Amino acid sequence: MDAGRERMDAGRERVDRRRSRVAVAGASGLVGGALVRSLAADGHEVVRLVRHAPRGADEVRWDPEAGRVDAAGLAGCDAVVNLAGAGVGDRRWTDAYKTRIRSSRVHGTTALAEAVASLDRPPRVFLNGSAIGFYGETGDRPVDEDAPAGEGFLPSLCVEWEAAADPARHAGVRTVLARTGLVVARQGGAWGRLFPLFRVGLGGRLGDGSQYWSFVALHDEVAAIRHLLDHDDLSGPFNLTAPHPLTNREITAAMGRVLHRPAPFAVPAPVLRAALGEMSGDVLGSARVLPARLLASGFRFAFPEIDGAIRAAL
Repeated sequence: MDAGRERMDAGRERVDRRRSRVAVAGASGLVGGALVRSLAADGHEVVRLVRHAPRGADEVRWDPEAGRVDAAGLAGCDAVVNLAGAGVGDRRWTDAYKTRIRSSRVHGTTALAEAVASLDRPPRVFLNGSAIGFYGETGDRPVDEDAPAGEGFLPSLCVEWEAAADPARHAGVRTVLARTGLVVARQGGAWGRLFPLFRVGLGGRLGDGSQYWSFVALHDEVAAIRHLLDHDDLSGPFNLTAPHPLTNREITAAMGRVLHRPAPFAVPAPVLRAALGEMSGDVLGSARVLPARLLASGFRFAFPEIDGAIRAAL
């Protein structure tokens, strides 16, 4: 058994004995779904925020883009987690889709934060999703949570998205901002698109491959969120990325190595820009992000290296 699997098993043995009621927005997404399964497996009560009429006591109605949520359904929750938002990489960034990306995050977060603040007995923690897009282009310069926001669509979005959580913070609710990197998972997210290509031998670097990708194994992403929920002394921004970010060229080599497939191809930057438009900047941009505050809080990664993160996703 490798070290990562041993740490996973040890984590299961250290289940928090406090049974909590946790509301999760974005429960149908990659990270949200994995978080719900993890919480439920440990006996916690999970309430899902849904857009349709609730089908039971474990569902609460909300409309994130319209900024509406049934606040009464959050009563009695110990934690509220917001991981909802239109997929950044789901389609080309037209002006209309950029508006949808922004409204689904900002309006939804504002509605949840205000609902949390309005409760007679608010939850002890509000964890709001964010992204390492906050830092923008960093080149080969490492950045941690003390770094300022970058420039461009994603940084400005993240700044507004995080600020939308302020009503909860101002009401005295411990508020955590989880700036997530590229999640290594077999299905969903950027890696969900990479795995099929590499399996058939069509994988390769993007552009010149020198750009840094700050990744995190799905297991560590969920474990980090639970760590942040469970520790009452933790608030503010945390980078949810593995401690050793790598270049796209290095990650491409690791994918080929772990999957036993050559990775001879490269997609030139002009082709990506023509195909993806403005979104190509997210693929070709470099973000060398370090989880300084997460490590300082005592969190231990089960899969700090890329090879282990890839294997864990298989």
